[in-house]
Amino acid sequence: MLSAVTSVSAEVKLSGYFIARSECPAYQSFRRKTNPGNVSTNIDQAYDLFAKNKQAATHYRIKMDASPKLRWVAVTCGEHVVPVDVIAAPPIEQPASSALENYILAVSWQPGFCETRPSKPECRSQTKDRFDASNFTLHGLWPQPRNNIYCNVAPEVVATDKDKKWGDLAPLVLENETRAELNKVMPGSQSNLHRHEWIKHGSCYNGEPAEVYYKDSIKLMYALNNSAVRDLFVNNIGKEITSTQIREAFDIHFGDGASDKIKIACKKDGRRRLITEITIALKGDLDELTMADAMLAATNANNVGCNKGIVDPVGLQ
Repeated sequence: MLSAVTSVSAEVKLSGYFIARSECPAYQSFRRKTNPGNVSTNIDQAYDLFAKNKQAATHYRIKMDASPKLRWVAVTCGEHVVPVDVIAAPPIEQPASSALENYILAVSWQPGFCETRPSKPECRSQTKDRFDASNFTLHGLWPQPRNNIYCNVAPEVVATDKDKKWGDLAPLVLENETRAELNKVMPGSQSNLHRHEWIKHGSCYNGEPAEVYYKDSIKLMYALNNSAVRDLFVNNIGKEITSTQIREAFDIHFGDGASDKIKIACKKDGRRRLITEITIALKGDLDELTMADAMLAATNANNVGCNKGIVDPVGLQ
C-alpha cells in the first residue's frame, strides 16, 4: 500500500481525538481482521481521529505509531473527544451513504483494445492461448460518483499519475497469489495500469488496502468470465454481435434487469467497429454480495451505448 495514500470512500470524516479506554486490536482491515504487527491501543492514550466507517459506526479510523499508521478500532474501545474550536465549526456535509456504495466495474475485450493500442506492452505480448484472448480483462473498479477519485493522495503523486508516469508510482503491496491472479485478469499491469487504478480509484475503496481492492475486483472478474456473457463473446470471435444479444446474456446469467446496468463501448478500426469495453453498475458490499445481487441493486445505466460491434480476435486484423 502506498504510504502517500489513505482511503476514505464509504467512511464519514471526523476530527478530534479517540481516547482508548481498553486495550483493543487496531486493524488495517476490520472486515478481514488484518493487523500487521499485532498492534493494540494503549489504555487512556489519545489518538488522532480521522473517520468512522459509516453513520451508525462500528469502528473509528485513527492514527497510530505503526505501519501502516491508519488503523480501525471498535467504537466500544473508547470515546470520541472533540476540541471546543472544532465543536464551534460548521459541520462538513458528507455524501449520502447510499451514494458511497455505488461502483462501476470497467472490463475490456482485450483483443479489441489492442487493435487500437498495439504498441502497449500487454498488446505486443498477447498470444492466442493467453487468458485475455478469450476472457474479459479488468480495466478498473471505480467507486462512484465520478469525482470520487484520488482520496487523500499527495499532490505530487496525483501529478505523477496524471502525467501517466505510472512506472514511477510506488509498487503495491499484494500477496503473491493475488498478484499472480491480477497479472492474469489485468494484463494492463504490464503497463502499470494496476498502480494507476489503485491511486486514482482504489484509494477511495472503503478504507481498504490494495490487497482487498484487487481481491474484490478479481472476484467480480471471475464471476463475469464464468457467465453466459463470456460464452457469447467466445462463441462469436471474429463475428459481429448486437447489444440485444449482450443484454440477453446478462439477463440470462445475472437475472432479469441486469442488462439495464451495462453500457457497451466500441471503437472504429478502419471500416470495422470493435467492441472494446463494457461498464457495469454495481451497488453494495462487494465482498459480501454476489455479482448478480450487486448488479440488480444498482442504478440503471443512462443508455446501452454501442448497439453492435465485432468481437475481435487476437492480432492485428
